[in-house]
Amino acid sequence: MAEPDRASSARSMRAMARILATRGLRVVPDAPSDQRSEENPGDREWHRRARADYALNRWRSATPPRFSEAEATIPEVIGWADRALADNTVAGALLLTGLTGTGKTHQAFGALRRIAASGPDRFELIAVNSADMYGALRPSQVMGAAERELRRLSEVQYLFLDDLGTAKTSEWTEEVTYRLINYRYNHCLPTVITSNLPARDENGPDLAGFVGARVASRLAEMVTTLIPMVGADRRRGGRAA
Repeated sequence: MAEPDRASSARSMRAMARILATRGLRVVPDAPSDQRSEENPGDREWHRRARADYALNRWRSATPPRFSEAEATIPEVIGWADRALADNTVAGALLLTGLTGTGKTHQAFGALRRIAASGPDRFELIAVNSADMYGALRPSQVMGAAERELRRLSEVQYLFLDDLGTAKTSEWTEEVTYRLINYRYNHCLPTVITSNLPARDENGPDLAGFVGARVASRLAEMVTTLIPMVGADRRRGGRAA
């Protein structure tokens, strides 16, 4: 069957538009099918992309410029991110340990970026260095400020706690860490932790010793993915394994 003449079709459309215009009506031409797919708010993929854009904006606002291009490349990290995306309540915690400069923070931000880029229904993130966290939680002249901050860290959907174990240990830091981890443990909230300390080490300092027995017990069940990072300090020109 012969294709209709495009010029004739265009003239017919213009004639119809003039007739309808005399009646106060207006013809809106159809968009090409591929354009309708990209712009139609009723399309499932359109909604997924909209959620991803929103989540990635929140990820960027929580991520320092140094890690703006972070990407998860370790299969276990990718696996944890995919489980968190599928069901927050079973993801547990991702713990990356290793010496300074082995890429722990990069992988952690990459995991959270992977979740955001997938277009989750909801995405909330706080990323904080542990030393800065303890500084913000110390008692101040502002009544209730420390408690409000601790509640904010405890309740957020995704918490990334960087460099846990670098602060000087005390009864106060142990109590604060316990309250934070205990809440997230009880409420099954996904948590990402990095530490220069090994999870356990019978011959030297370890993360279990820093956080105390109560927190160590909860982390033992809470951590579903433990990744020891090895290699030279990449900041000094080495390559992480």
